[in-house]
Amino acid sequence: MHDRLGALRAKVREFSSALVGFSGGVDSALLAVVTRQELGRERMVAAVGRSASVAADQWEAAQLLATTFDVPLVEIETHELQDPRYVANPTNRCFFCKTELWQRLGALATERQLAVVCDGTNADDLGEHRPGSAAGLAAGVRSPLAEVGLTKAEVRAAARTLGIPNWNAPAAPCLSSRVQYGLQITPQRLRQVEAGEALLRQLGVTGDLRVRHQGDAARIEVEPAWIGRIEARLADIAARLQEIGFRSVEVDPRGYRRGSLLLDRRAP
Repeated sequence: MHDRLGALRAKVREFSSALVGFSGGVDSALLAVVTRQELGRERMVAAVGRSASVAADQWEAAQLLATTFDVPLVEIETHELQDPRYVANPTNRCFFCKTELWQRLGALATERQLAVVCDGTNADDLGEHRPGSAAGLAAGVRSPLAEVGLTKAEVRAAARTLGIPNWNAPAAPCLSSRVQYGLQITPQRLRQVEAGEALLRQLGVTGDLRVRHQGDAARIEVEPAWIGRIEARLADIAARLQEIGFRSVEVDPRGYRRGSLLLDRRAP
């Protein structure tokens, strides 16, 4: 990990200046901190996209990191929800979201005369279903973590070494990733997902969790250790989720599965 962290520092020093696409997650947090340390405050900026598809706690995490590490932070409004291709929620939905994001961040980089636009893609991400990566490639976005071979585990270890507070935080992709493919993305559905997951966090659930939006139904996915405790309180949880707008609630007995909406779609 230390060798790869050193390689990341060397890679970043190759850039005369840089804009870091910052989500508030650990990958882009590590990249933002290292870029700030290597290039200085005047030669970099971290930019976070804001829209209904981004949970409020992600923005709060971005603000905390920026304050702690003196990272210049810019908020950019994105409008993917105005794109009917995105709203239709196909399996390549992320391509349209990232196309919107990189167009706006690329314009900001041009305006500020920043030479490179980069993101927090790590080496493990390269083998996963990530339609948004194609949008980044088309826009010329660099991925320094992946370029030096940093895996997710190594990113977390490096972030911990640097004192980045969310080094062990669960992955938190955009809220739209919880909505069943083919079901339209709407601000109301995104608010339901955010409120549902916030409820579970308030009840003490830790680790990876998802409230999958299936139209009238909500499917709760939590790590296996939490399934029994959620089921024991399901009547109360279901009543509160029904107040949010879900008619029925179930707990997935298989537990949290990354990309489960796509896996279920592919299942016979």
